[in-house]
Amino acid sequence: MTVTNWTAALLPDLRGRVFIVTGATSGLGKATADALARAGAHVVLAVRNHTKGQAVADSIAGDTEVRLLDLTSLSSVRAFARSWQGPIDVLINNAGIMHVPEARTLDGFELQFGTNHLGHFALTNLLLPQIRGRIVTLSSEFHRRAKLNLDDPNWRRRRYNSSQAYNDSKLANLLFARELHRKLLACGSQILSVAAHPGIVHTGLFGHVNGAAGLYLDIGSRIVGHDVEKGILPALFAATQEISGGTFVGPNGFRQLRGFPAIVQSSKNGNNTQLGQRLWQLSESLTGTRFDCGIPRPAV
Repeated sequence: MTVTNWTAALLPDLRGRVFIVTGATSGLGKATADALARAGAHVVLAVRNHTKGQAVADSIAGDTEVRLLDLTSLSSVRAFARSWQGPIDVLINNAGIMHVPEARTLDGFELQFGTNHLGHFALTNLLLPQIRGRIVTLSSEFHRRAKLNLDDPNWRRRRYNSSQAYNDSKLANLLFARELHRKLLACGSQILSVAAHPGIVHTGLFGHVNGAAGLYLDIGSRIVGHDVEKGILPALFAATQEISGGTFVGPNGFRQLRGFPAIVQSSKNGNNTQLGQRLWQLSESLTGTRFDCGIPRPAV
């Protein structure tokens, strides 16, 4: 399916549908939540800082609520899932951190791999019994630069490289989305798992990057990238349009850096089934969560 110049103005009427957006206090997450609410959806802002989340929710003209979710803590992820009641139409795994100094999550995982991938992996598996539509997981064009090392995913034996750790986490996001698609398909579920990436967008993620690298990203994002309103379009498209499971949606412009949303190609490793299976097994072991298809449910 190819749509030219698709924008948020073409979102369908989402009244009566429930969307969860992780990391919705700023940047892409905030703008995504706003667009969905304006289209009539009930949008749950799943955020680490409840006060900031409430301030964002109060600024959105639509039906929203705020729930506490800290993806750096598996305890918080489990608490969020335990507290959930009722169906979820779409889960958007948006939250992410980029190029942060070496640090660990509360469970001892490298911070970017733990937050961007493992937190969302656990959240999705725990919420899956309530999901009836689809899961959208945000990757990045930087997944092409990944060198994902599943023998040392938490950088215990290697000299830490923050940009490489970020790239690896974004490949993990894409591999997760596609392996989840295969598992859902195999058990007869009509739930869709898809992936999206925003291209190059100037957001607060770059605030963690210091020195020449930070200057390069800042200038580069302004020159070759696009604004947040364009950056959210691939995720919105992936969440609401008629596409197949396992699809990757990104900008249709030069090198997928900017443009309108379209189905795009990933790197070769982004389609590596064996790597995706190995990552899934490792993620289950690290998070203690498992895939449970349950009874197939119709998509809505």
